[in-house]
Amino acid sequence: MTQKVKMLVNGEMVTSQSQEWIPVTNPATQEVIAQVPNATTEEVDNAVAAAQEAFELWKDVAVSERARVMLRYQALLKEHQDEIAELLSIETGKTFDDAKGDVWRGIEVVEQACNVAALSMGETMENVARKVDCYSYTQPLGVCLGITPFNFPAMIPLWMFPMAIACGNTFILKPSEQDPLTPMRLAELFLEAGAPKGVLQVLHGTKEVVNQLLVHPDILAISFVGSVGVAEHIYKTGTDHLKRVQAFAGAKNHMVVMPDAQKKQVINNLVGASVGAGGQRCMAISVAVFVGNSREWVGELKDALAQVRPGAWNDKGAGYGPLINPQSKDRVLKLIQEGKDAGADCVLDGSNCVVEGFPDGNWIGPTLFTKVTRGMSIYQEEIFGPVLLVLEVDTLDDAIQLINENPYGNGTSIFTASGAAARKYQHEIKVGQVGVNVPVPVALPFFSFTGWRKSFYGDQHAYGKQAIRFYTETKTITARWFEDDIASGPNMTIELK
Repeated sequence: MTQKVKMLVNGEMVTSQSQEWIPVTNPATQEVIAQVPNATTEEVDNAVAAAQEAFELWKDVAVSERARVMLRYQALLKEHQDEIAELLSIETGKTFDDAKGDVWRGIEVVEQACNVAALSMGETMENVARKVDCYSYTQPLGVCLGITPFNFPAMIPLWMFPMAIACGNTFILKPSEQDPLTPMRLAELFLEAGAPKGVLQVLHGTKEVVNQLLVHPDILAISFVGSVGVAEHIYKTGTDHLKRVQAFAGAKNHMVVMPDAQKKQVINNLVGASVGAGGQRCMAISVAVFVGNSREWVGELKDALAQVRPGAWNDKGAGYGPLINPQSKDRVLKLIQEGKDAGADCVLDGSNCVVEGFPDGNWIGPTLFTKVTRGMSIYQEEIFGPVLLVLEVDTLDDAIQLINENPYGNGTSIFTASGAAARKYQHEIKVGQVGVNVPVPVALPFFSFTGWRKSFYGDQHAYGKQAIRFYTETKTITARWFEDDIASGPNMTIELK
């Protein structure tokens, strides 16, 4: 029988009573490998109630004890990294090495959560007025919610619940129903690390479950990663219900290539950053902007892309795996056709890609377009497939203007040998994450993931110090201890005396 994915509610792995079960398929074969429930209204309410009850105890647990749970957890994640990566590969289609990277980037955030004591320290000042001291604390919010996408089923959940729980909150995770097995394994290991009952809940389901959680009065903060339309809905709904929200949305990431860059480095990095993971990354480079004479390298870029082939997760020669589902494949094929119809030159076409032994996989080969204009749908939309667009401009100023006029601001990079060009670019570009000779500039977790504009809705970003601010509230105390002398009379102003 097909495995039925359990939920984690109040410290127990439970089977849902739902009458609606969603198939989880292997993207390379379409084989149904599991069924995931669409949680019932009662199950959602029970999970939130359990999280609220657990919060009343967890919030008072010493910060050092919370950190020790994270220390044990990161050790278990490292011990089981290969096992998690294999599970992740089977349900997402990622190559094994790519899946290991997914898990590792999550582990790095858990390691940062181990440092919660130092990150959470408040401020103090003696004698802000005569014999009056002032100091601040950070305190947890309560029950927090995380809604995560299919493309990073290990890394993105680990962006969220370890930081929130280390801060003293409890957490409800609603992972993608397309690949729930990896998040459930993360949850099992979290329990094994000694996480108390009820601190983490995991629910499954579709938009009905999400909408119930978004308006639940006991949920105070919401973290989301996904598409633009859903991010806007979550941000508006959450804030309309007076909740704190961080919603990470779509992207159209550009890489600027200057004529003085190292050509081989440019080509190697463009290939990996554009079609790696089948282009299913919110930080994938989907537009290459060749400045001046660097446009002469496009032919060699095409040749390098043509050497990459997709394949199954355990095929060591495969550059990437299939797209997540047939609907995603159909959408990417539709956009490729729209690009051709609009007059772009498809110099490398992966539309009819076939992988031997896997006739039913969601395969698309590396695809390269030149003669792209800004009005085309392939430029306007996030394709989320192994498709790279080439635009050519005359100057760095032209490249900066092009990118700043794009509505997205997730990530960008410039490849150059000029410090002056790099500094100009990083200063003038209106994008949150900038790489200099680094194609995918996702910061390590002692910084934060800082998308801008239409790529992010909210105020505080994921992980790093900003995550601590997002998952805590600041309390300021102003204190005076009276000595023997008594003030001459009441102070009728707001001035401290």
